[in-house]
Amino acid sequence: MDISDEAFESIIADAMDTLPERFLKNVSNVAIVWEHDPNQEQRERLKLRCHESLFGLYEGIPLTQRGNGYNLVLPDKITIFKNPIMHVSATLDDVKKQVKHTLWHEIAHHYGLNHDRIHELENGE
Repeated sequence: MDISDEAFESIIADAMDTLPERFLKNVSNVAIVWEHDPNQEQRERLKLRCHESLFGLYEGIPLTQRGNGYNLVLPDKITIFKNPIMHVSATLDDVKKQVKHTLWHEIAHHYGLNHDRIHELENGE
């Protein structure tokens, strides 16, 4: 499965448009970008092994950790990684679902949720 970079950008934009407003109302000072793959620095920081991959990454200061001194800082960044998503997707619909899920997951990190809590929410717990 492969799609153009422009189509992938469009899928990310569409996914943002379909997320419920309540998830987006406090998303501020966050850049949402995409890359083909995680870079070496990201892989090392996350201790990813050669066979491990990553669909998305939140880099920044979660809302729960921002204090009174939070100002004049660079935007947080959510990166969606195209190649890993394409690798696990058999159809265009699979790509769209994975992008939306990944985007939601990374926005949850922006809100300060850890992986355990995100998985609980995903499983309806």
